[in-house]
Amino acid sequence: MTIENHPKPQNGREALSSGGNGATPARTRREITSTELLAGRREVNIRHADEIYTLRQTSKGKLILTK
Repeated sequence: MTIENHPKPQNGREALSSGGNGATPARTRREITSTELLAGRREVNIRHADEIYTLRQTSKGKLILTK
């Protein structure tokens, strides 16, 4: 498996490609701000598969994800 470096598009989002032949169009990753995700709260639970994770914003503005 090789990792290729792709130049970032002008909008700041990374382009992803599933091959090196250029036949597949690049996709952009979905981007959501922490403000949107937390929606005015200090923490939010995130369900991933059958597990619950908690995303917390600290008093210094850092984010911590715990299981």
